[in-house]
Amino acid sequence: MMSIHINNVRKNFGNFSALNDISLEIPPGELVALLGPSGCGKTTLLRIIAGLESPDSGSISFNGEDATQRHVKERQVGFVFQHYALFRHMTVFENVAFGLRVRPKATRPSDAEIDRRVHELLDLVQLDWLGDRFPPQLSGGQRQRIALARALAVEPKVLLLDEPFGALDAKVRKELRRWLRRLHDELHITSVFVTHDQEEALEVADRVVVMDKGKIEQIGTPGDVYDNPATPFVYQFLGNVNLFHSRVHAGFARIGELEVGVPGHADTQDTPALAYIRPHDIDIQRQGNKDTLKVKVSDIHAIGPIVRLELEQGDSSEIIEAELTRERFGELNLVRGEEVFIRPRKLRVFLQ
Repeated sequence: MMSIHINNVRKNFGNFSALNDISLEIPPGELVALLGPSGCGKTTLLRIIAGLESPDSGSISFNGEDATQRHVKERQVGFVFQHYALFRHMTVFENVAFGLRVRPKATRPSDAEIDRRVHELLDLVQLDWLGDRFPPQLSGGQRQRIALARALAVEPKVLLLDEPFGALDAKVRKELRRWLRRLHDELHITSVFVTHDQEEALEVADRVVVMDKGKIEQIGTPGDVYDNPATPFVYQFLGNVNLFHSRVHAGFARIGELEVGVPGHADTQDTPALAYIRPHDIDIQRQGNKDTLKVKVSDIHAIGPIVRLELEQGDSSEIIEAELTRERFGELNLVRGEEVFIRPRKLRVFLQ
C-alpha cells in the first residue's frame, strides 16, 4: 500500500487557474473521492497524481519519496477512464493481459503466469466466463469491470478512477459503486476517484475532498461533509437545501418573524447572514408558536417513500422545500392551498 502527499500544487492552462495551491494527504489503503462541479480541477489533480500532467509548482510524493518528475510508467499507478478505453479488436482476456505482455522482457511474466493472473482477475471482477468475448459484445457495466481488471493486472500501488461510472445508467451505477466498495475492502489499494455525483462520493468513499474553482473547500468523512459543511458552497453542493436571508444578533438569527438560536454567534451584533436548512430538517405543524413560521402549501410531490412539499411564505416568491415520510404526511393529511407552520430542527448560519 502507498501513501500520497500532494503539496502546494498549482496548475494553469493559459490564463485559467485549474489548481490553486492544493495540499492533500492520502494515507495508505484509503479510498478518496474528489468531488465537485465540472471545471473545478478534480480531473486535473487526478492526472497530475498519475503523471499524465505536470504541475506548474508544488510536488507529489508517494510513500514520502518525491515523484513529481517521475514518468507515468514508473509510478505504479493503475488508471480507469470513464469510457473504458478497451481495445475493441482484442478479447476480454487479452485486454486484461495487455499491461503484462508489454512489459520489458526482463520483468515480463511467463505465459503460464499471465494466464493464471488474468483468470484470477476476471474471477475477482466476476466475469471469468467472458474471457473470449470482445468489448462490443459486453454491456457498459461489464466493460467497466474489465477496464478495472486491466488496471489491476499490473499490480498498481495506487488506483485512479476518472468518473468511472459516468457513462452508465443509474441502476448499473448503483450496483457498480457497491461492488467497487466491496472490492476495495478486499484489496485495500490506495484509491482516488473523481466524481460530480454527490451520492456516489458519500456512499463509496472513506473521505471526500470537495473542490470548487481549483481549491479544496472541505476534506472529511462522508458524514462530516454532509452534516457539518464548512462553507456555503459545500452546503449547496451536497444535497438539496433551503437558503434564507437573515440577520444575526446576540446569538439569534431572524428569518422573517422567526428567531432561531445560533449559539456560535453569541457576540455577533446585527450582521447580515445566510441561513441554510435542509428539506428533511423542517418540521411541519398544524399549530404555530414563537418557534415557527407560517407558510402555505403550494404543491405536493409523492416520490417513493418521501413526500416533498413546496411551501410559500407570505408575499415572497421564494419556494421553501420540505420533505416528510409518507407516514408523517398521512398523519398531517395536508392539501394544497392550506396554511401550516414550519419549524427548523437544524439550521446553519454563515455571516456575510
